[in-house]
Amino acid sequence: MENQGTTLLRLRGALRATLLIGVCLNTALGQSQVNIVDTHHAGDWNPDRTGDASVRPFQVHVPQSALDDLQRRLAATRWPEKETVGDRSQGVPLATMMELVRYWQSSYDWRNVEAKLNALPQFVTTIDGLDIHFIHVRSKHTNALPVIITHGWPGSIIEQMKIIGPLTDPTAYGGKPEDAFDVVIPSLPGHGFSGKPSTTGWDPIRIARAWTVLMKRLGYTRFVAQGGDWGNAVTEQMALQSPPELIGIHTNMPATLPADVSRALQFGDPAPADLSADEKSAWDQLDFFYKHGLGYAQEMANRPQTVYGIADSPAGLAAWMLDHDAQSLALIARIFNGQREGLTRDDILDNITLYWLTNTAVSSARLYWESKLAFFAPKGVPIPTAVSVFPDEIYAAPRSWTEKAYPKLAYYHRLPIGGHFAAWEQPQLFSQELRAAFRSLR
Repeated sequence: MENQGTTLLRLRGALRATLLIGVCLNTALGQSQVNIVDTHHAGDWNPDRTGDASVRPFQVHVPQSALDDLQRRLAATRWPEKETVGDRSQGVPLATMMELVRYWQSSYDWRNVEAKLNALPQFVTTIDGLDIHFIHVRSKHTNALPVIITHGWPGSIIEQMKIIGPLTDPTAYGGKPEDAFDVVIPSLPGHGFSGKPSTTGWDPIRIARAWTVLMKRLGYTRFVAQGGDWGNAVTEQMALQSPPELIGIHTNMPATLPADVSRALQFGDPAPADLSADEKSAWDQLDFFYKHGLGYAQEMANRPQTVYGIADSPAGLAAWMLDHDAQSLALIARIFNGQREGLTRDDILDNITLYWLTNTAVSSARLYWESKLAFFAPKGVPIPTAVSVFPDEIYAAPRSWTEKAYPKLAYYHRLPIGGHFAAWEQPQLFSQELRAAFRSLR
């Protein structure tokens, strides 16, 4: 049984977590929709700050010395003792990490994904003084619908590489020519091959504005946007900024929490009594995440500069990235235990190695510090919105919450399989979802 002090600490931790993830004063005051618009950067915003609006080709060429240094650091990993429990309640199991590092040292080859990246059209352009890296693949089919797809943390452009073919060339993957997309996949500021902000201010609101500039710079006058995790935050802000060129959005991690649910989670109260079965399931997922899944986000939101250890140790970085959410960690642990499902060992290490080689552990963490958005609170998105719900996401948004959160909900579908990294884990299903989601807007 917990003593009073332990209970108080747990409640304080739950409150901090709730405030971090966006169940904020707006919700506590009964405002179920937080309509945040881009006002606080307006005076500083200058999309052509450097005077250079060029779009420059980009290729990846990692020096062999960087890969040799990675191997040296992996070999020098100092391991702690084994966890004292038989599950993952203390974090990433030692056996999972030791097998990951063993494979990373003995069997993984970065040059394979480097070649895959360089086989794609990659570019860099400067927006508001910052270099933005992106993949841009135009479809061979006429009237392809342009889409900008935004990753989250600990994701990257690698997360979306598997869906480029199905979206740009649907006929080769069981689709129809009229389902084709032109695909733009940018790296978030401070992530991957994009520039690292040297001043404050690059939050999802500013990134959203930059993405609209990017699409217009590429010549698009009519496009859609997609995102999950931070990608959802950026995509929703694009919609709230209401550029006339943006005609609809799709999300696989929607922000739908009703005010009463938010308040109950905030103060550690029981679930509202009138929840449906789907709503109670979502409550249970969120209750677990708030209590046990937010440690990484709390640290990065408060003290991103302090995580020096994950910038210095590749094994430490890998463990930090793996422990994002319980279902993803369980999936990755199964993969490194020899099972085949969703992702491969190389998939996982491609993403981790990208973070390592670009030294973006700290710069990517700063996005948590920058953002002041209510993460799961409805924003009142004013344009057509499509939602795909994957069962192993942090929470599976019920239709009832989603219909209230998005006034112009145009599409809602629950999938039988898939989690937080849906495009990466289930690229075929994810591609089918985007085709269906935007079909009515073509």
